[in-house]
Amino acid sequence: MKPAGVEGYGVSCDHKAGARVALDATGAARTGVRHPDTAGGDPAGGDPGTSPPDNLPRTLVVLFALACGSAVANVYFAQPLLVTMGRDLAMSPALVGAVVTLTQVGYGVGLLLLVPLGDVVARRRLVVTQLLLLVVALIAVATARTAPVLLAGMAATGLLAVVAQTLVAFAASLAGPARRGGVVGVVTSGIVVGILLARTASGLLADLVGWRSVYLASALVTVLLALILHRTLPRPAHAPTRLSYGQLVRSTLTLFATEPLLRLRALLGLLIFAAFSALWSSVALPLSEAPYTLSHTAIGAFGLVGAVGALAATAAGRLNDRGLSRWTSGIGLALLTASWLPLAFTRDSLWALAVGVVVLDLAVQAVHVTNQTLVHELRPDAGSRLIAGYMLFYSIGSATGALAATSLYAVAGWGAVCALGAGISGAALLLWAAATARTSRATADTDASATPLRTRDGRKAR
Repeated sequence: MKPAGVEGYGVSCDHKAGARVALDATGAARTGVRHPDTAGGDPAGGDPGTSPPDNLPRTLVVLFALACGSAVANVYFAQPLLVTMGRDLAMSPALVGAVVTLTQVGYGVGLLLLVPLGDVVARRRLVVTQLLLLVVALIAVATARTAPVLLAGMAATGLLAVVAQTLVAFAASLAGPARRGGVVGVVTSGIVVGILLARTASGLLADLVGWRSVYLASALVTVLLALILHRTLPRPAHAPTRLSYGQLVRSTLTLFATEPLLRLRALLGLLIFAAFSALWSSVALPLSEAPYTLSHTAIGAFGLVGAVGALAATAAGRLNDRGLSRWTSGIGLALLTASWLPLAFTRDSLWALAVGVVVLDLAVQAVHVTNQTLVHELRPDAGSRLIAGYMLFYSIGSATGALAATSLYAVAGWGAVCALGAGISGAALLLWAAATARTSRATADTDASATPLRTRDGRKAR
């Protein structure tokens, strides 16, 4: 149970020991051993309407990752295609810019309004329905002949692409607590790889057969995934949580008032993705200028380099399963801050850029996986709402980092962008360190007050 006077404790369950284990504000078990249980079984019944935990084959985990990467890639396909799309539909520069903006806005709205539905609707049906509606939106984009139709289609695409976050919560609820971190790590890696490779894939396909083919191909892949998931996802086994839709949406926000760990991890998510976005939204600018003047395809290839770091960070999930989330967070944030040193030498060496990209993506992925694993464990019955609330901060961080980096580059150049990224990363490290120190002091005080006073002869004081 939550110790009196100690701030920042969540609760997870250890069924093997039959006891409740407190999680501190950094996510580590207060005992210093581990936070999840080791025997399987979710006290809240896991997903509202799924098979019991620990019934998640490796092949299904990989399928979750593929579906997540495919869904979220739709949000980023347009970025290298904007000029071509604008020319094809005779759009003004302002309308062309609105393509990306509306997609991101749609994604943010979906996080708040659609992802929480996973706590009241059987997730299997929700996932398949969203994927089929996403197909409709993608076809609308691919066949658009006017700017309004294109913009509406892009907004709908962003709105429905949040099925990726529904899948994350679904996978976490199906995995037994002893392996939940590893599962979340694999599935989340699919999302990061999808983000990193989306621009490269769309650019190559558009060069070959036109920009519309990108969305038609994605629609075909999405249909196939919907059919496969319909056949392979577990069928409902329990009744969903009984909440009205209004209560559901409100509780997504009010969870921040009741869960200190969610607030901390959401703030860390905002900062790490502001740093991530600061790099990836602006790195094309120095690479397209002298002395490199790289093509769009060559610049996009650095997404492949970043994917190496993202995939390597799946180990973070397994470390979380061993109760090492505090170390994973601290080391990840330290690496994130350090990654900006080689990145600062981008104009002098592409090798320095490659090293910085791998380290940064590894660090961001490690902390992100840790965040999502710990957040879901707070209340598995509210897993979708917790993930949705956390990802709202992710979206804010991504948008803020991109805007700040591109604006700063225009004024002060690449060095200023690296200073910004290092500052944001350092702020995240300091926030984590302060929370760790505060929780450690509170735990020590609580343990001391719980120790009975003794006289000199060793008897308990009255």
